[in-house]
Amino acid sequence: MERQRSFSLKPTRFLVFSFTIFSSFIFLTFFTTWLIKATPSVPQQVHLQFNKSSFVLGFRPTTVQSLTGFSGNLPLNGLKDSILKTTHLSKPENASGSAGISLLNESRVAPHEEEKGGGGMDGNFTALAQVEQTVRAEEVEKIELVSSSSKKIEENKTEATAFEKIEISRSGKVEDKRKNGVCDFTRGRWVYDESYPLYTNGSCPLIDEGFNCQGNGRLDKDYMKWRWQPQDCEIPRFNATKMLELIRGKRLVFVGDSINRNQWESMLCMLMGAIKDPNKVYETHRRRITKGKGNYSFRFVDYKCTVEYYVSHFLVHEGKARVGQKRKQILRIDAIDHGSSRWRGADILIFNTAHWWSHYKTKAGINYYQEGGQVHPRLDVSTAFRKSLMTWASWVDRYINPRRTRVFFRSSAPSHFRGGQWNSGGSCKEATKPLDTLGASSSEKNVIAEEVIKQMKTPITFLNITGLSEYRIDGHPSIYGRKSASGSQDCSHWCLPGIPDVWNELLYAHLQ
Repeated sequence: MERQRSFSLKPTRFLVFSFTIFSSFIFLTFFTTWLIKATPSVPQQVHLQFNKSSFVLGFRPTTVQSLTGFSGNLPLNGLKDSILKTTHLSKPENASGSAGISLLNESRVAPHEEEKGGGGMDGNFTALAQVEQTVRAEEVEKIELVSSSSKKIEENKTEATAFEKIEISRSGKVEDKRKNGVCDFTRGRWVYDESYPLYTNGSCPLIDEGFNCQGNGRLDKDYMKWRWQPQDCEIPRFNATKMLELIRGKRLVFVGDSINRNQWESMLCMLMGAIKDPNKVYETHRRRITKGKGNYSFRFVDYKCTVEYYVSHFLVHEGKARVGQKRKQILRIDAIDHGSSRWRGADILIFNTAHWWSHYKTKAGINYYQEGGQVHPRLDVSTAFRKSLMTWASWVDRYINPRRTRVFFRSSAPSHFRGGQWNSGGSCKEATKPLDTLGASSSEKNVIAEEVIKQMKTPITFLNITGLSEYRIDGHPSIYGRKSASGSQDCSHWCLPGIPDVWNELLYAHLQ
């Protein structure tokens, strides 16, 4: 009897158990379908991390980048169209438990992705609801972050200076990306600016007597307060601290005639504006700047850099050779200056030559220019100038590494003698303001220099300062090149502070 009763109960239990399983399956199926349809779209690149073990949904995961890499170039109204099909939720590597959660938003899956996804669901729906709330909170925060970033980017674009939007080409011209035009430093005008000069003869002890016009008795000061304003772009105001950072641990070297020494002294004075302790700037050979010495190297201790000048009137070798029965001074236009070994290894090189090519001896070219073992009885100065620059160009292409050294060639600086030359009563004493207009003129030396530079392998920046300096008849020392009055006037060099400061602002702009 007992045996028969026990046997009759088993079918009933089986039916109850089967009904329970079947009901649960139906409930799970309907609930799962409702939950998937109710799940919102997840914005692109949402990345959540969990510290505890979680469940795995049976869809194929896809790795995506987080919003921290958002560049800000995507407009906010386009964000809605860039929703990812997959959001990757991973736990940190140091967390315990199984792998992270990969949650697929079915409403955004393409048909072929659905076919690849496959799989059913296992897990805890309470945890899934929490994940859904977290994703929604993260979505709001990310959208707010993107909106804030977009606004900040627009503000930065508005606040940026014009020069931050321009690029400098090899020819020395500047492309203004904002205007899609070309900005040429050589075209512009002089603007009176009370914020200039950038230093004074009192704040800079490195101005030599020949350029210290105020120290030599010049009373008018307007010549120091003019700023060059290009027609289509802005020149950044010289920042001594930033310039010193640009040349930190480097050699900034000027090579050329006394006009380049003029620019070199200007650079020293401009940089001194950022130095709190003048004792941390010194000449490495303890030389005092005078016209007698040709080579100088000033070390800026805190920045581990040097600003150097090496005299080379022609960039090629000046020497002597026998002409007839006498030894005469000659110019070896096929041999680089013997001091060129000092130029090598520089990080920034600024060359020039022009001033001495206008002297009588070089213009005449009689028994003066030598090539090989021959001294030319007569050679045209333009031909000699071209041959000399080709010698210089060959040396640069051979010995200068363009990956390390930036090379500039500065154009010729104009003189403003009236009524004669420097040795025949020429004068510029009366000038106290820039010229209003310029006559039609072109510099043959600049044309030759540009033609030679175009044939070089090494990239050279042609720093064209000729035209803008032509206006500044008021910027020369004139009778204030010495403390004691003299018969001759200096209308070739420039007072400091003065026009060479603008040349260095252009140099600074190119280096940025």
